Amino acid sequence: MRLHGWMLWGQNAQWVQGTWSVEGGIIRSVPEGQGNTCADFTGFFTPGFADVHCHIGIGPDGPVDIDVQKAQMEAQLSSGVLLVRDCGVPVDNSQVRLHSSVPVLIRCGQHIARVKRYIRGLPREIEPADLPEVMAQEARRGDGWVKIVGDWIDRSQGAQADLAPLWPREALIDGVAAAHEAGARVAVHAFSHTVIDDLLEAGVDDIEHGSGMDAVQLQCAKERGIAVTPTLQQVELFADFAAQAGRKYPMYAATMQAMYDTRVAHAQMLFDSGVQILSGTDSGGYQEHGCIGDELRLWLAAGLRPERILDYATWGTRSYLGFSSLDEGKSADMVFFREDPRENPSVWGKPDVVFSAGVPVYCRDS
Repeated sequence: MRLHGWMLWGQNAQWVQGTWSVEGGIIRSVPEGQGNTCADFTGFFTPGFADVHCHIGIGPDGPVDIDVQKAQMEAQLSSGVLLVRDCGVPVDNSQVRLHSSVPVLIRCGQHIARVKRYIRGLPREIEPADLPEVMAQEARRGDGWVKIVGDWIDRSQGAQADLAPLWPREALIDGVAAAHEAGARVAVHAFSHTVIDDLLEAGVDDIEHGSGMDAVQLQCAKERGIAVTPTLQQVELFADFAAQAGRKYPMYAATMQAMYDTRVAHAQMLFDSGVQILSGTDSGGYQEHGCIGDELRLWLAAGLRPERILDYATWGTRSYLGFSSLDEGKSADMVFFREDPRENPSVWGKPDVVFSAGVPVYCRDS
């Protein structure tokens, strides 16, 4: 197979114009002068997209069966996503791999939360003293990642209820250490500002949402190599969460409304901070799977240039997770667009063809 056009290519991931061949699933550049007269595809090529905050096995009403899990993976694939990290589910979704090898699925196991401090039916509910042991257990169940809930509303406080950390700092430190010893990295749900310092001190690896982080905390995360997965689609729902809390939980409602009101400025600060950004949608529940394009267009609305968005959502996130991008002698895991995705963001999430190891696994025309 021969490709011609523009490709996000190489170890340093630059847009390069040229011709490439794919044989045995491996991509190689064709020397200049050999032309494009026999090109099978002419247009624009990126590495596969990544969604590292999704839930394969959760739907709007809770856990779902294998048939729905397959449909969720297919929706991801049709959006150009070739790498997903499931960020916590209460079911064993490993069986979905028997039905398809794409997208690649990285599993975090089950959410870990404190008793009555998260969405009912989703997490393993434990007390702080058990956190290290349970994080080590989930590390052995997953694919090198553990997911914990860092903060949530504490309804036991009545009208004073607000977002509050679930774990004492020492429990977090011991839990993260236990996960690291078991060979896993730690991703943490975190909406609020108050939980972030404990997470930074504990040395977590990836802060999910990060909607309450300030400039100092972002700088600290950058210095310590801690990633942030923004999930701006979820932040778009904060005004609804505030309205639902109403008069019963006025402090929580005010917190969520304030983060909603400042969401664009906060996203701009986050993207300008230089912290490692990962692409994720929080699909499964509030968002439907396959919505990576919608997520990335919110990044665009926050002022991020299209080229940087494509960098973050493809090779940048893939590299962080230990996966290769399009480079000499590497697997041809890529997305093909007939229109330039740098110039037309409406095509994000709507690829014309998706290839896994050089084989078309999704075609929009079919």
